Amino acid sequence: MKYAAARNYLLKRPEAVEDFPFGPDVAVMKVCGKMFATLAHDNADGGLGKMNLKCDPHEALMLRDIFSAVQPGYHMNKKHWNTITLDGSIPRGEIERMIENSYALVVRGLKGADRRRLEIAHGKHALYPGEIQ
Repeated sequence: MKYAAARNYLLKRPEAVEDFPFGPDVAVMKVCGKMFATLAHDNADGGLGKMNLKCDPHEALMLRDIFSAVQPGYHMNKKHWNTITLDGSIPRGEIERMIENSYALVVRGLKGADRRRLEIAHGKHALYPGEIQ
């Protein structure tokens, strides 16, 4: 998955918005004002895209063991965030799953009223696609 495809997939999450609080080089994807991803070009790595995604701590460690393109979250809490280099070594479906999980973790952590509003407006299947409803 390349930068543009990752950006498009991130912004397809229900009510996802793109913000640039750290300057024009790092896009921050949010839902209800809470960050679920960052996306940037890494000029030091030949312009490859890099993305920070929230992750369950145990899964974060497993993903780092499985994929060399998954590292502890850069400038983030390394227990809960991974940095993914978009170098083509991770299957697209796996990156999409990581994005969906990051989004779902953040939605689950929202205030109850915000979470319920999203669930009613979009359905649980859209917010938590990897979970059995």
